[in-house]
Amino acid sequence: MNDNGQSASELWLEGRAPGFRDLPDPDRRVIFDFAFLWSLFEAQIMGNFARADRIREQVDRWAADGTLEADLYDAELAYFRNRYFADGALTHHFSFLNLRPSDHPDLVQAVIKGTNGDPRDRVLGLLMIVWRLRNNLSTARNGPTSFAASGTISRTRTAS
Repeated sequence: MNDNGQSASELWLEGRAPGFRDLPDPDRRVIFDFAFLWSLFEAQIMGNFARADRIREQVDRWAADGTLEADLYDAELAYFRNRYFADGALTHHFSFLNLRPSDHPDLVQAVIKGTNGDPRDRVLGLLMIVWRLRNNLSTARNGPTSFAASGTISRTRTAS
C-alpha cells in the first residue's frame, strides 16, 4: 500500500489503464473488483485461457452436473436487462459490447430481451456480456472517455 491506501494492484491499473486515475473512487473500485474477479475466474475456472467457446463448454458442464445455479445471478441479469433493453428495444449501450459471432450474439439478445429464460442460456448470456466487457476494458486505449464509451463503469450505468 502507498500513502494513499492504494494497493499494488490499484497502482498497476493507474499506470496501465488509460483514464483509470481520473475516475471517481466508486468507479475505480468497480474496475478494480472486476479485474480481480475476472483474474480468478480465468485462472481457476478457465485454466488461464478464457475464450468464448471455452466459457460455453464450462457453462454446459455446470448445467450437466447440476451446479449451474442460474437463479443466483437474477440481480445481475436484471441489471443488464435494464441497461441493454428498454421500451421494447435494445439500447444504444448494447452495441458497445462488440459481440462477435463466437460470443453467441443471438442468444445474448434473446436473454436480454427476456425471450429466452433457459437457465443455461441465462448464465451463458451473462458470461458473454462479462467476457466482452472484460475485453473492451482491457483494450481501451483512448483515455478517460474510453471507459465511458464502452459502457463499462458505474458512472455510465447510472445515466441510463
